[in-house]
Order: sequence, then structure tokens, then C-alpha cells
Amino acid sequence: MDYEVKIAGDRSVLVIFGKTIDSHTSKAVRKLAEIIDHQQIRGIDEVILGYTNLLINYDPIHITYHSLLETIDGLISEMDLTESEKQRVIEIPVLYGGEAGPDLPDVARMNNLSEEEVIQIHTEPEYIVYFLGFSPGFPFLGGLSEKIATPRLPNPRTRIRAGSVGIANNQTGIYPVTSPGGWRLIGHTPIPLYDPKKEHPFLLSPGDTIKFTSISKEAYDELMHETNMIKV
Repeated sequence: MDYEVKIAGDRSVLVIFGKTIDSHTSKAVRKLAEIIDHQQIRGIDEVILGYTNLLINYDPIHITYHSLLETIDGLISEMDLTESEKQRVIEIPVLYGGEAGPDLPDVARMNNLSEEEVIQIHTEPEYIVYFLGFSPGFPFLGGLSEKIATPRLPNPRTRIRAGSVGIANNQTGIYPVTSPGGWRLIGHTPIPLYDPKKEHPFLLSPGDTIKFTSISKEAYDELMHETNMIKV
């Protein structure tokens, strides 16, 4: 498998598998991270996933740079990407538009579509979770149609509710916690993505598949009540 390693500081290297964001490259990133975590290699402190790369933080006292490169090369040479993964398909119900998705009209207007067409296009694909980041449990997803790709807001909001579903350029995502942000909000899900009280606090993991579904206000209110989230 082709890859390159770049120095990313005195305690980090970046393993790059390619420049194209696709499922095969993402699988290579996840597989290497999984192997490193499983083997608990002395000197490797942390791995951080990206779309096409893996950042490896290491302790040079316990593993030298050259030893790390040899270790990485050995692990990659033994990786088998033909093995099937255990993939979860998780349905995310969304109330689109209105107060739940205040930027839906702008997304529609900027793409010469109706709001209904934007919703239809957004709910058609199955999205792969490439990695989590930005805030606890925030899923960076692949698969958004170019038909509804929309630039970020020129001025980010200072507060976006947990559960907000947004679009930024050619990406779509869900805010798992209340935070500032510049994504254009098209809807809101009553399903919590992050619960720090649970043993496994994140609903989603890299490699999962997400399927958005459009729900009515009545169904949304019922789910909000069940999950004890604050209503829009």
C-alpha cells in the first residue's frame, strides 16, 4: 500500500495514505489506528484520525523516530484491507427547516432548489463516519451531494444547540454538544450523540454509516420527550 510519512513536530508524525477522500483510504486510516491501539506499542501515546491520514504522537524516550518508521512500515505491510468490517447503520431522525433548521432556505436558494428538494437530497445517501473531532463526538461525514454543498456562514454563531444538523462546503455533520460554529443549520435531531455519563459516551464511531430520515414535528416532539432533550 502506498503511503508517506511526514514529520509533524518533535513528537509526532503524519501517515498519509492519499489525497482522495474515499471509503478505501478511510479504511486504511482506521485499520492502522485499530492495530496500533490493539498492540499498545511502547512509546506511541496517541493516534488521531483524519480523512486521509493518521497523526501519531509518540514519546522519543521510549521509541526513536527511525524505530517508529520501521514499526509503521511493518504494520502497514501486514494490513489486510480485504477483510470485511463490522459496519453499523445508524438512523438519525431529523426535523428539517423552521426554527430547527434556520439556514435551510439559504441552502435551497444558493443551490437553486426548493427546501423540499434539499431535504430529499440530504436524506438520500448513506454517509460514512470518517472520524470524530472538533468537539466531543462530532462526526465528519463523507457522501454529501454536490447539489447541496454550501459555504460556511460568513459570521459563525456563538451558540449552536446540541443535535443541530448542518452543512459546510461539501460536508455535513451533527453538533453533539452546544458550541459555537459556522455550519449552515438545516435541521435538528433529538438523538443525543454524546453522553459523558455513559461508559461509551459517543453514539457514533469511525466506520459507522449514518442514514438521515426526515420526521414530522409530532414525531420530533415525542422523541425529544423520550430523550429528555430541550425542545427547539
